[in-house]
Amino acid sequence: MTSLALFDLDHTLLHFDSDYEWGQFLVRLGVVDGAVFAQKNEQFYSDYKEGKLDIDAFLSFALKPLSEHSRPQLKAWHEIFMAEVITGKVHSQAIDLVKRHLDAGDLCCVVTATNSFVTRPIVESFGITHLVATEPATVGDAPEANFTGTVKGIPSFRDGKIHRVEAWLSGLGLSLAKLPRSYFYSDSLNDLPLLEKVTDPIATNPDLLLRAEAQKRGWPILELFN
Repeated sequence: MTSLALFDLDHTLLHFDSDYEWGQFLVRLGVVDGAVFAQKNEQFYSDYKEGKLDIDAFLSFALKPLSEHSRPQLKAWHEIFMAEVITGKVHSQAIDLVKRHLDAGDLCCVVTATNSFVTRPIVESFGITHLVATEPATVGDAPEANFTGTVKGIPSFRDGKIHRVEAWLSGLGLSLAKLPRSYFYSDSLNDLPLLEKVTDPIATNPDLLLRAEAQKRGWPILELFN
């Protein structure tokens, strides 16, 4: 039976936070109030690293700019974002890690709290087709429907990642409990709930809190960016 390989994105496969960088990119474009947005972006990022992020408040902040512009305009900006911020900035060690799992025939998926509009092109650049991310709600169901600035369903954050992964697997006729082997690579203590659910939790470029937890539990620690 297929093994499962789950990857967090920010600070795990990427050495930076794509949600934070997207916000900074919008500031540089001048499409959001630079001083106010940058200050809030910094505070939410700090809260996340400290494990005290108010996910509802953050998503209300992060998704608002998506609701203020058309999908074609957002897509054009995202192409620039990919060229300026992502392309050429991905470490070869992260690419090789994903490739090893893909070559082994493992079912690979990125599981991230960052919204799918920002992350899907990044994830596809790794050769991964499956993504479990926070989903921005849209006005209607058309593929290019504008965003509302709210969340569709459960955010892919903390325990929400378990719910979203199980729902995705169920759609494939699978479940975490019945898979012979499941890996999850993550840098953050925020992902402890899902790390505890897989057979092979791997603390990857871990923050200080997750590093201490991994050492206590005897979990392997992987440093991709040294």
